[in-house]
Order: sequence, then structure tokens, then C-alpha cells
Amino acid sequence: MSEFRPGRFEILPTVIKNLLIINGLVFLAQNTLGSSIGNNRIDDIFALHYWGSDLFKPHQFITHLFMHATVGHLFMNMFTLWMFGATLENIWGPKRFLIFYMVCGLGAALCHMGVLTYENVRLAHDAKAFLSDPSIANFRLLDTRYDLDAGRFRVEGIKTIFYQFPNDPGVINDTKTFIRQFALDYPDSATLGASGAVFGLLFAFGYLFPNNLIYLYFLFPLKAKYFVGILILLELYSGIQNSAGDNVAHFAHLGGVLFSYLLLRIWNRNNRRHFY
Repeated sequence: MSEFRPGRFEILPTVIKNLLIINGLVFLAQNTLGSSIGNNRIDDIFALHYWGSDLFKPHQFITHLFMHATVGHLFMNMFTLWMFGATLENIWGPKRFLIFYMVCGLGAALCHMGVLTYENVRLAHDAKAFLSDPSIANFRLLDTRYDLDAGRFRVEGIKTIFYQFPNDPGVINDTKTFIRQFALDYPDSATLGASGAVFGLLFAFGYLFPNNLIYLYFLFPLKAKYFVGILILLELYSGIQNSAGDNVAHFAHLGGVLFSYLLLRIWNRNNRRHFY
């Protein structure tokens, strides 16, 4: 069967309802408790950090799934969770659905941690190359690969000044100081959001009900398999591009898709009653 026709459909199933409430309350806490708890920033405590950072704690693999950066970020994730997850929870039941959601979220985080490891190792190498040879070519490589304006440590106009006066000893010294601090700060970047788990749900819906129609902007019909396929290709393209300043964890999204596929294959092999 390629289309889902529910007999008794619960519009807001138990797990999804609770996930919506928890995510909403956490976002409210993020914005009403201020930027810190005691002497620590909320993001530093609960958002996911690179394992090589002093800010990393194992509980962040779970807690980052319930945090969001903006209202738009929260709304899109929660709307997608409800829109596609409701069908899955209705056919699987709350326990199986929650297991699936958490496995996709944790799988996405593990894949993202692998990407963070690669990026931090590469940054250390690129920074060392610039400190050894502070040339425009080495600086431009850093400027192209990383968002140099995103560090907590900033030197006003450092990029413009270095490009204008690349041979000035004072400018070179200031730029080296900036790059050293940037390389130290980069591992402390925070990742937050349920997008990896949500992408896992999206893939599951397209996998189980490929011919169900999704209405883009509520007007244009598109089969679920094409909709999900286009999203995956866009994420893959964006992840490979790896543009400086792009703060979207594209490979975390793809990690959610990967673990979704693996879990669906395992469940499908073990018990076909749960698949359509």
C-alpha cells in the first residue's frame, strides 16, 4: 500500500503534543530567563558542542534537541513535526514513535559531531599555516572556509585592514592574534534544534507513503517521495558547498535521514505489520 487512509486519526497524538509543549516551554525559558544561569550561558550548558570543547557535556546530545535559536526555527520544526509525525505516531503508537524520534535525533547529532571533528582539525591546520606564513593566500583560505566574523573575539575591520596592508608588521601581528583566538573559540560554537529528528520523520513519511500528496504553499501538489527527495538533494548540495557563514547543520539533517532509513529497514525486516 502506498497511500495512508486513516480510519481513526488523532489530530494531536500524545508524544507530539508533549514534544510541542516541551519545545515551547524550553524556548520560553531561553528567552525569559535571560542569557545565563548563574555565570553560565544557557546555550553553553544545554546546546551541543564539539567534543573537544571545554563546554561539551554528554547530556547535550539530548538537550540540544529541545532548544531553538529563533521563533521561525521553532515554528518550522514544530509544524513539520506535527504535519508528518502525526501520521507516524498514529500507525506506530507513542512508544515506537518516541524511540524513532530520539534515535533519529541522536543519529543526527553523531553525524554532526563527525563533521565538527573534521572542521576543527582542518581549522587547526589552516590556522597553523597562516601563523607560519601570514600571506594573503593563507588568510583568504581561512576567510573562505570559515565565518571569521562569528567568533566571540573580534577585531574591528581586521579583514579589511589585512587585505589593504598585508605587509605591515603591526597589522600582521593583530591578525595573527585574531586567528589564534578564533581557532580557540571555534570549538565552542553551539548547535541546537530538532531538525535532525524532524528530517528523520520526513524521510519516514516519504518512505512509507511515497504517493501521498503534499501541497506546497497549500496549492501545488507533489508526491511525498519527490518532496523528500528534493529536500535531501538540497541538503546534500548545501552541505558539500559548506559556505562560510552558513550556520545550518546540513549533515545533521542528512544524519537524521540516514538513521531513519536504517531503523525503518530493521523494523521492516523484523515486523512487517508496522509498515504500509
